Amino acid sequence: MIIKDATIADGTGGPLYTADVRVANGTVTEIGSGLGGGPTLDAAGLVLAPGFIDMHAHSDLLLLTEPDHLAKVSQGVTLEVLGQDGLSYAPVDDTTLEQLRRHIAGWNGDPAGFDWDWRSVGEYLDRLDRGIAVNACYLIPHSNVRMLAMGWDDRPATPAELDRQKQLIATAMAEGAVGMSAGLTYTPGMYAPTGELTELCRVVGEHGGYFSPHHRSYGAGALEAYAEMVALSRESGCPLHLAHATMNFGVNEGRAGELLDLLDKAIEGGCDISLDTYPYLPGSTTLSALLPSWASAGGPEHTLARLADPAERERIRLDLEVHGSDGCHGVVTDWRTIQISGVANPDLAYAVGATVADLAAAQGRTGTEVFFDLLLADRLATGILMHVGHEENVRAIMRHPAHTGGSDGLLVGARPHPRAWGTFPRFLGHYVRELGVLSLAECVAHLTGRAARRLKLDRRGLVKEGYHADLVLFDPDTVRDTATYEEPRQQAEGIPYVFVAGVAVVAEGRHTGALPGGALRGTPAGTARRGTP
Repeated sequence: MIIKDATIADGTGGPLYTADVRVANGTVTEIGSGLGGGPTLDAAGLVLAPGFIDMHAHSDLLLLTEPDHLAKVSQGVTLEVLGQDGLSYAPVDDTTLEQLRRHIAGWNGDPAGFDWDWRSVGEYLDRLDRGIAVNACYLIPHSNVRMLAMGWDDRPATPAELDRQKQLIATAMAEGAVGMSAGLTYTPGMYAPTGELTELCRVVGEHGGYFSPHHRSYGAGALEAYAEMVALSRESGCPLHLAHATMNFGVNEGRAGELLDLLDKAIEGGCDISLDTYPYLPGSTTLSALLPSWASAGGPEHTLARLADPAERERIRLDLEVHGSDGCHGVVTDWRTIQISGVANPDLAYAVGATVADLAAAQGRTGTEVFFDLLLADRLATGILMHVGHEENVRAIMRHPAHTGGSDGLLVGARPHPRAWGTFPRFLGHYVRELGVLSLAECVAHLTGRAARRLKLDRRGLVKEGYHADLVLFDPDTVRDTATYEEPRQQAEGIPYVFVAGVAVVAEGRHTGALPGGALRGTPAGTARRGTP
């Protein structure tokens, strides 16, 4: 195939240029003018870019249950990084798998009759290789490792337990993981002290991987939490990638510059740091994530028992309403900002789209009472949006040269966050074309080449001869997100073609049914490639 007369944004951030591109056997084999000798695709007026890399995806189950993955591939995404926020489905044993299915059902659902035919990271990556629309890399979830070594205990690891965690990480890296994630406002990962995390990151770094933490606070104490991760990276020698690097809640309005100063000084001092963001103001997680950490010790059944105990409920209420729960980033919970996005129990469908404050007013109760009853009735599976972001912070962080794009998109629930379907066209349409926050060439580099460098991908992330033909064609004048908070599952406009390994997965704006993707595994040399490590 020859893509004719395309305007090329090659992923480096360099100037756009017009050329023909020949694709053969899944590879870009030639870039030039007047190319012939094969079937052609007229790309006049369209931009040809490397496929977009979603550095923070929550498609760990949806890629398997719905492998056509229209939500992401229709945005031009050709690679996702899974295993985020310290919680996923490998490595596991039978006990921890059951606990995790309950614990993160609000993120990923818990499909009936699903075949959980893996336990290790390597086996999970093999499952992806059976056929998916896009490629995927995997981060070792820190909470999984901690659960396997020591359960849900709120305490530091013993030397033997720390050694067990290191062994699990080394094995998972050898099986193809590209790094480790952590969820330090989620249990049980948040129970780990800094020194413990530092020791684990030494192992990750020794195997060529990077550390991607959801750090301890995006609200009160956010800068201190970022500084903790920077110091950890410096001490361990492990590269750092800051997940959904935002400054949220009222206490951080207008303070993005302080974060960027912190990062710039660290980078100038030799730290290897990158970050990702999504181009929206609200966040998205589970309702149970707002609980104070002590209330989740022991796992989901212990949490539900505490929620049913009047004395424990009162203790939780004080943390939420007076002290500021660590699960809510140290900020006193404002129920007006907490909107229900999805429920597992169909009897609770009335709550979807309403804020907790709305429900409380309608029922003549307090927000915290509604919170307790929703968690119990939905057995912790409720999803939420958190309306806590600030536009000036989003724009400032987006401009930083270490920035990459990550949707952080949850794909389940009646009304999930629209970022699951709209992140990448929103960068290009709203923030590039409409607002001019970034140039088109620079934005494409953020979404492709820079992300590929962090992942140490083998010949991916650029439109370049000899590189894999993971490509997207979009119209710079019309590309835009159409997903809304009311109707979030809406396909983007202005992205007519998406290729994975040279195979058209989207053609003329429609999914072709092709499933050419699979797992990209890290290697001992620290590069990611298809196939067995």
